[in-house]
Amino acid sequence: MDDTRTDAGELAEYGYQQELRRTLSAWAVFAIGFATISPVVGIYAVVQLGFVFAGPAWIWAVVVAFLGQLLVAVVYAELSSQFPITGGVYQWVRRLAGPRLGWLVGWIYLASAIASLTTVAYLGASWLYMLFADGTPSAAAHVLLGVVFVVVALAINLLGVNPVKHFLNAGIIAEGVASIAVSLILLAFAHHNGFGILFDTLGAQGASGGSVTAGFLTCLAVAGWAFLGFDATTQVAEETEQPRRSVPRALLRAYLFVAFTVLLTGLAVTLALKRPEDAVSGSVTDPVFEAVTGGLGGWSEKPFIVVVLIAFFACAISIQTYIGRAVYAFARDRQLPFATTLATVGHRQIPYVSLIATAVLAGLGLLLGLNGNAAATLIAFGSGGFYFIFLAVAVVALVARLTGRWNPGAGQVRLGRTGLVVNVLAVVWLLFEAVNIAWPRTELAPVGGSWIQVWAVVLVFSVLFLLGLGYVLAAKPHTKLADPVTSPNTEEVKAS
Repeated sequence: MDDTRTDAGELAEYGYQQELRRTLSAWAVFAIGFATISPVVGIYAVVQLGFVFAGPAWIWAVVVAFLGQLLVAVVYAELSSQFPITGGVYQWVRRLAGPRLGWLVGWIYLASAIASLTTVAYLGASWLYMLFADGTPSAAAHVLLGVVFVVVALAINLLGVNPVKHFLNAGIIAEGVASIAVSLILLAFAHHNGFGILFDTLGAQGASGGSVTAGFLTCLAVAGWAFLGFDATTQVAEETEQPRRSVPRALLRAYLFVAFTVLLTGLAVTLALKRPEDAVSGSVTDPVFEAVTGGLGGWSEKPFIVVVLIAFFACAISIQTYIGRAVYAFARDRQLPFATTLATVGHRQIPYVSLIATAVLAGLGLLLGLNGNAAATLIAFGSGGFYFIFLAVAVVALVARLTGRWNPGAGQVRLGRTGLVVNVLAVVWLLFEAVNIAWPRTELAPVGGSWIQVWAVVLVFSVLFLLGLGYVLAAKPHTKLADPVTSPNTEEVKAS
């Protein structure tokens, strides 16, 4: 690859003009990845359910999820170093396996990404309520506060790329205070349990029919949520300086830093709880808040809530950022209804129509919260779709690698034979975790939920797949693509 070519010139080789403002530095891309994965959002959503199903031993499910997703992150780093194009997984699959499969993967990806914004907004709403009142909000109030998150995330994004960067930097600072600093204080001065408790379930297996293994697998299904979002960095490739180098580096650095923070926080909270059995029984519904305020004192309640809220808002803003770019990439290839409108780029050089459309859809998803506590259901939705996409991308990359349609060595990330081993292991991990997340579990459905809610993940994504397949067969969006542009290092699969 000739490094003397401009970023815009290289983009033109893929058939696209430089429409978005290319002002993101490597740090800004890291900030987007970090805020999207978000250790605060990840760990605070997982820890409550983790205790219920696996007790203090829940931390090991997080370790397993971290190692498995690290394999996936490496594969994504290889792909992003070779294809510096907004659209991420849609672009990769389209070029390595054909436009039909690329469309289907992109369709499920968009649905999953919108579900993740809904989930973050719903989870953040609880903290927003805690800032002004005690207790638990009603279902309607919870949904309305979630809408606040979506609206704020949209408003910040509509201001342009530079304001987004500033808000994400604030989010990183908040994450550092809320996670790393507080965790170190708890470990040093407020731990009430020894390390041996990390191997004890404290009877949590009772929630899974008395099976420790079943409880751990349920916990692992939920733990996968903590390591989603590193692919957000790939969606801003066309706004990044030297994306072949900056994007994969930011992706891996953000993932590793978040993983360190998640594990540190999980350890600190588990050791700091005065009565961890209360978290197992459910009488303590927020182990993190209990551990922090118990360890630091009552004065820390409101300041801690504010810091956590900043992190939640930063996460929502970052998710809104990359969803808007994903829709834009799809629409400019004329792959969606109303594509011309959705691909509109405003005077601030942002895809504002796509941003508005995805915010509306995410807001509608919050209506699921009217059926009581929907946290577990929303986490399962968000995780399930992304893990199906991870699996599809990993399989496509492996097949393309083995058949010679893709030469990973031509990118900035060059792993040689190690890359093949990592790719194979990533496929094995994702096969397991995708099935584990989709497995119907009554314990993850709302209390008294019907069989439809128990099978919700399988049913919803089956319907989405069938709808997408029907659209491909009827509308033939792949035929609307411009003449395929072959990368110097890949042999693009033709529509036929």
